[in-house]
Amino acid sequence: MQDQIITNTNSEKGFKKSLNLFDATMLVIGSMIGSGIFIVSADMSRLLGSPGWLLVVWLITGLMTVIAALSYGELAGMMPNAGGIYVYLREAFNPMFGFLYGWTGFLVIQAGTIAAVGMAFAKYSGVLFPWISEKNIWLNFGSFGFNTTQLVAILLIIALSWINSRGVKLGKLIQNLFTNIKFFVLLAFIIVGLFVAGNAESININLGVMWNAQQVTNSGTIPLSGFSLLAALGAAMVGSLFAADSWYSVTFTGAEIINPKKNIPRSLLLGTILVFILYILANLVYLLILPLRGDPQAATAIGQGIQYAANDRVATAAISGIFGNSAAIIMAVFIIISTFGCNNGIIMTSSRVYYAMANDGLFFKSVGKLNKNGVPGRSLLILSIWSSLLCLSGTYGQLLDYVVFAVLIFFTLTILGIFVLRFKKPDEERPVKAFGYPVIPAIYILISTFLLIDLLIIKPDYTWPGLIIVLAGIPIYYVWRLVNKLKMN
Repeated sequence: MQDQIITNTNSEKGFKKSLNLFDATMLVIGSMIGSGIFIVSADMSRLLGSPGWLLVVWLITGLMTVIAALSYGELAGMMPNAGGIYVYLREAFNPMFGFLYGWTGFLVIQAGTIAAVGMAFAKYSGVLFPWISEKNIWLNFGSFGFNTTQLVAILLIIALSWINSRGVKLGKLIQNLFTNIKFFVLLAFIIVGLFVAGNAESININLGVMWNAQQVTNSGTIPLSGFSLLAALGAAMVGSLFAADSWYSVTFTGAEIINPKKNIPRSLLLGTILVFILYILANLVYLLILPLRGDPQAATAIGQGIQYAANDRVATAAISGIFGNSAAIIMAVFIIISTFGCNNGIIMTSSRVYYAMANDGLFFKSVGKLNKNGVPGRSLLILSIWSSLLCLSGTYGQLLDYVVFAVLIFFTLTILGIFVLRFKKPDEERPVKAFGYPVIPAIYILISTFLLIDLLIIKPDYTWPGLIIVLAGIPIYYVWRLVNKLKMN
């Protein structure tokens, strides 16, 4: 028998229509640009060893993200409600699929991203304030140590959760301010890099190995071709997909967007295209200034290359030739601003998912209430607590792997949902239709399915636990329904 959940659409009446097209676009851009673009190219370069293939991975990621954004635009136009992806999966398949997204989002996707970005904020704060360090351990419990980096990350999450509990207008003010700052600073970095800071030696080295792919391993380097290259491309996309993640966060705020049927799809398209233009240009700048291949024992940024940039801080290494010793401080300030705005957007929007679930009887009832400021305050509180706990659970890289695999599963299911809804609800109003349907969405599903299989093989330590987390939600869903049924009786 098909699951039946009575959705509470009237519960959205308390939300305030406060976000226009500009605000929604700032949410997309601000939630995407965090710290990833300044860091992940180092690990991607070790996996690929080729300037050409590095750019190809970023280009593929950009195309996939824009295709997904265009496809989500159809769903957002049909169902401009609080909850976004949760609602789309619930309507396309059944409430269990929506629950699985919310369950995984709470445990890994949104909370994991918030924790990872919070840790990046704290790490770069340590450049300015050496007191903030993973080596500065406050509390030590055997193999577990609570350090000041974790403390600062947690304080950031608590502060932003409190700010967003004061109302959507304050949240969007912070978002717009920080997004504008980081957008134009990143643009300035790109302009200077493209027209001023190019290094002839680095350019010649990169051109010489443009398509000569090789992977760095513990035993040395191995050449890549055929299937091994294809597998490496998939593994490298973990970094670029993480840097691109959270573009869909704006869909969670459907009940608060003015004219959502048009403005959500427009913001998704504008935001993702603008960000990926910046991302690809930023990587061009890296390759104009630094050789991709390097030596971990080298004393200079040029010698270390992109592969072995100190602490993977590629952007810092790239601008060191322009600003010298001040580069680390300049980039740290920028990334602090960037991650602050990024986490504000994710915290602001993600709380709406659990609010929607609670109103469907699939999360704690108290979470489905708005506070006096017209926002889901208790949802913000619970999300902040769990995200803070995740800051204690692992490193930036570990959280990254969990997030990318889990989110890819639901990207694939959501776009598959377009096909299902075209069949189930052919006469439903669709102000915007998925670009290139059915061919382009089908190609996306095929590519993302390949990536999922590839990651299960290449990175099993993190992807299999991610899959188990998703599947563990199935019995939890039925237990939750049974408990609610008993309460009603």
